[in-house]
Amino acid sequence: MSSAAPLDVDLALVGGGGAASLLLAALDRHGVRDLRIAVVDPVHRRGQDRTWAFWGPPGGDLEPMLSARWDRVEVIGRSGPRVLELAPLRYAMLRSGPVYERAAEAERRLGVTRIVSPVGALDDDGHRVLVRGADNTPLVRASWALDSRPRRPDRPGRTNWLQHFRGWWVAADAPMFDPDRAVLMDFRTPQPARGLSFGYVLPVDSRYALIEYTEFSARPLADGEYDAALGAYRDLLGLDPAGFTVREVENGVIPMTDGPFRRRPSPRVVRLGTAGGATRPSTGFTFAAMHRQADQVARSLAAGGPPVPAPAYPRRHLWMDAVALRALDRGLVDGPGFFERLFDRNPAERVLRFLDGATTPAEDLAVMSSTRLVPMATAAAGDTLGRLRATRTVPPPGAGDRPPG
Repeated sequence: MSSAAPLDVDLALVGGGGAASLLLAALDRHGVRDLRIAVVDPVHRRGQDRTWAFWGPPGGDLEPMLSARWDRVEVIGRSGPRVLELAPLRYAMLRSGPVYERAAEAERRLGVTRIVSPVGALDDDGHRVLVRGADNTPLVRASWALDSRPRRPDRPGRTNWLQHFRGWWVAADAPMFDPDRAVLMDFRTPQPARGLSFGYVLPVDSRYALIEYTEFSARPLADGEYDAALGAYRDLLGLDPAGFTVREVENGVIPMTDGPFRRRPSPRVVRLGTAGGATRPSTGFTFAAMHRQADQVARSLAAGGPPVPAPAYPRRHLWMDAVALRALDRGLVDGPGFFERLFDRNPAERVLRFLDGATTPAEDLAVMSSTRLVPMATAAAGDTLGRLRATRTVPPPGAGDRPPG
């Protein structure tokens, strides 16, 4: 083990993926110039390794980097397609390459030190955090450590699903797609015995699009099963495989669970991204909350405050997510029907704001009343019983959940 002294910094970003990249760009955007910053990650990410889709109002710092944006989307169910007008919001697609490029520019302007190394322990004494390598070597000593590495919940949830998917980036020989309309959810795909599946289509132009197959279920598929499902969805869309080329393949697995992700595991360690609660349990959507976290941290640091973002979603929404997951997992509601009813009985803009945690309590009641009340009440009762049982077996959270005094 090396005896070299660790690098002293004000802020250590542990993990260098999407959450850290958005934070670096936000720090640069908000004019944070007087902090010593280090990024510690075994991989220096570049290029197009993932695609994010999200909704929000037009404009903002992400607008120049978007690959595509849509004012209307389709949800296709058993009764056919529904065209949803999203104004004043819009659905947008952002590829990782421009995000990583902007983060690299921010690194240069901020004078960031990058340490290409896996991370082991984070030793927090309440005043400083010692970031150790996988071999226990001291790498960085920081006033704050922002940890965005993927992790499981602190304890298993009562319901534990995954959003898992595979997508093909296809380039067609002739126009095949409507670039003015994305397919948000297409429930004509065969449904698993436990869970739900859907396809979606995000067209960049008439000849280039991302076609994806997604499942919400307890475990991922085997490799060949994803290609078979995508091939079947391609045929369902009526696309001739001889007329296009698959340029890239994307895969992903995202947790959907009511298990807790502790945002403050110790006084000066703050988690971001999925590890910090940015993933919406009922849908797996993460990007918008991850972007909000980055902006909140940067604003606080620019004002001389601590780098601690607000909770990603209101507690009442996390409770509703736990109930919805339970209802879906126990077969109390039909998965495609559940989402179809949400969009049938509410303005699309309200549903999207609800999924982002931005609705009022009155709007929440309107969304809840659009679901099937008896099975949801059964799920809520079961969730309450599960919580009561958990309080008898799980110790209360420690001081790590509270800010330092």
